[in-house]
Amino acid sequence: MKKIRIAQIGTGHLHAGACFKTLRNRPDLFEVVGIAEPVPERVCRLTERAVYHDIPVYTAEEILAMEDLDAVTIETDEVYLTKYALAAAERGLHVHMDKPGGIELADFEKLIATAKKNKTIVHLGYMYRYNPYVQQMLEEVKRGEFGEIFSVEAQMSGHVSTDLREWMKTFPGGMMFFLGCHLIDLLLLFRGKPDEIIPLNRVTGHDGLDTTDYGMVVFSYPNGISFAKSNASEIGGFTRRQLVVCGTKKTVELKPFETLVEDGQVTDKVEYLTEAWFEKGEPSQTPVFDRYDAMMEAFAKMAAGEKENPFTLDYELELYRTILKSCGVEIPE
Repeated sequence: MKKIRIAQIGTGHLHAGACFKTLRNRPDLFEVVGIAEPVPERVCRLTERAVYHDIPVYTAEEILAMEDLDAVTIETDEVYLTKYALAAAERGLHVHMDKPGGIELADFEKLIATAKKNKTIVHLGYMYRYNPYVQQMLEEVKRGEFGEIFSVEAQMSGHVSTDLREWMKTFPGGMMFFLGCHLIDLLLLFRGKPDEIIPLNRVTGHDGLDTTDYGMVVFSYPNGISFAKSNASEIGGFTRRQLVVCGTKKTVELKPFETLVEDGQVTDKVEYLTEAWFEKGEPSQTPVFDRYDAMMEAFAKMAAGEKENPFTLDYELELYRTILKSCGVEIPE
């Protein structure tokens, strides 16, 4: 496979450093040509993170004008993501942009339309899609091993700083937009488009802040409901991050979704296969993995034309619209 000549625009996203580290760690896939920090980022990371040292620094305009560039990663602060992704797609570059996109639906719709017109890839940074167990479970769903799925429960919480919670006011829905988007992606992947979306986002008032820091949404389906919960003020929330998929043949729980270990993460799974009241389930654990490695390897293969993106542009648009609805934004059908 030919190496993908790639540059990164932005360092303000919380995944920016990890994504760039993955690019540098995979010289078999990527030739990293430079980086830009084009806007007043919430946190300037070029000078604070060793991962950016010794990398040529350009303006965003210089990167977008490079004739021999294949792709870009967009890792700006969330509000600027779609702006620069659109500029890259207009230039005909393949785009990996971090989640969930900017805050305006019209801008995201224009990005998708431009990518379709120019036949460029737009690949979103939802790393849980590439979790080894999530990918395995999605294949099992296709094979009918879950039977009929009637419930998906997803939680992704933590206790974050007051500064971060204050910054979440930038977004509609606060925490639901910021981290709940990962969970909404999983709900759509396992259950599809719901009949009804019921946002239940709240302000805890913790530390005297009026941020919408308690994200909650319920999806209604003909045969049951599913929900996503993401709380920014939850002590112990990180270790309780979980995904539960219930079908008529079995139930599978991933919890904790990630445990940090040396050189990466592991995910714990319990699979329940019988109807016994005291079924203990079959526990297992993934090998150690890097949450971004499989994601960026897939993008490289997509950009090289060796892999089709299973997350279509239409799916990404439907996901974005669903996120906004889950945040309480009224979106016309």
